[in-house]
Amino acid sequence: MNGVDTNVLVRYLVGDDRQQSAQARALMQRVRESDERLLVSDIVLCEVVWVLRAAYGLAKPDVVATLDKLLSTRQLEFVDRDLVRLAVTDFQASSADFADCLLGRQDHARTGSPTWTFDRGTQGLDYLRRL
Repeated sequence: MNGVDTNVLVRYLVGDDRQQSAQARALMQRVRESDERLLVSDIVLCEVVWVLRAAYGLAKPDVVATLDKLLSTRQLEFVDRDLVRLAVTDFQASSADFADCLLGRQDHARTGSPTWTFDRGTQGLDYLRRL
């Protein structure tokens, strides 16, 4: 299984660069036709969310819809799809950043304890504790 980098995934999603977007779509088509999978790392997911919000100005509901689409794409594999889904739900329902939601969910799954943070948007997420 090959991995996929943030810039390839963003070109596939946004289609803003004609040549690179075509290459990204062709890659996804090859993967689909060969019944392969591409690994989307947690870092790539966090970067995709950041790029979509900061560089493209997408609203949170649009980013959540994009994450849902990625999670339902059979050709994409995730380190822990269930934790990512929980983090997306938390991101949607809170003012926390997606990266904080995913990090906190991962830490809590591994340690059973909350993650300390200075971030203010984490109220109501019991696996993140503000210092």
